[in-house]
Amino acid sequence: MAIQARRQIILDPKEQQKRKRYLTATLVTCLALAMVFGVGHVVKLGSNRMEEMRSKASYDLKDMHKHIRAAGEDIQRHRLHEMQEKAQRTYSAQEVEAMLAAQQWQEIDTMVQIPAGKFAMGTNYERADAHDQPKHLVNLSAYFIDKYPVTNAQYARFVVQTKHRPPLDWENGKIPDDKLLHPVTMVSWYDAKAYCEANNKRLPTEAEWEKAARGPDGNRWPWGNTMDPSRVNTYYNIGSTTQVTQFTNGVSPYGVFDLAGNVSEWTASDFTPYSGSKAPSSLFQAKQVQAQTPEDRAMKVADLVPLEGVAYKVRRGGSWKSDPFATSAYHRNYSLPHYASDFFGFRCAKDA
Repeated sequence: MAIQARRQIILDPKEQQKRKRYLTATLVTCLALAMVFGVGHVVKLGSNRMEEMRSKASYDLKDMHKHIRAAGEDIQRHRLHEMQEKAQRTYSAQEVEAMLAAQQWQEIDTMVQIPAGKFAMGTNYERADAHDQPKHLVNLSAYFIDKYPVTNAQYARFVVQTKHRPPLDWENGKIPDDKLLHPVTMVSWYDAKAYCEANNKRLPTEAEWEKAARGPDGNRWPWGNTMDPSRVNTYYNIGSTTQVTQFTNGVSPYGVFDLAGNVSEWTASDFTPYSGSKAPSSLFQAKQVQAQTPEDRAMKVADLVPLEGVAYKVRRGGSWKSDPFATSAYHRNYSLPHYASDFFGFRCAKDA
């Protein structure tokens, strides 16, 4: 059997160096191309993400210059607003009544009676926030709750009657254009409480709010247990608040509107753990961002400092800005009572 001998090629040192350079250059070129294509892909993803964010902005980005403010200016605007303890400029009583037809006033002032009895509050859903757990039975007496969140028109009537300070976003004490039937926003818990009391009502407890939203079957959302974006104003799908009468397909089994999305609603309740909760106790301690020393203030370094004698207040329902799953009827949010935002609102309740 013939044996074929392999010929060994021996390269001189110069040829070896030449081939090494070619191989190195080829590898570098391949790595560079991979990096270029990778960067291009990341830039494309970033561009797509920016387009998505632009599409969700609550105002036209061409008008961005109108919305940017210097650091600290918002705080100063709030401070000046707080100094205005009473309304300086606003509507006359006649102007307010002329805002809506008598039938419209009657409709938005409607309250719905929620029957007495037990209902399942909270959830055992393992992916829910710890402070939303556990599921437990609560027994409530019969009560009334507003059919709709309090609107700008209703709040204007309150401002005229009591000379209460208008919300910060009412320029010169007047409601923004075309928002008569939108929920009032930029109101603190104290403002909401004052409104309800002036109308011989009160803020609902979070249990009353949740029962009105879930109905006798304990729905996750007012309409059922499946998220349906067509039934709710949330997560920038519209980009602002909407009229409180708009989502007729999103009402609760009791016929109450906007208990999911639009605005996150203040309740009367302090943010405390449910019995059997596994949430850390520190979560329920009210805190405020505060610079501890002059050096920290100079370097703009701040810590979360516990507040004594102050409790977070529970907000419910999610909002036009929030994650869709934050609109779950069992989900609890919370804020310090003097906070206000363009997605905070409220409704009132009263004993039956």
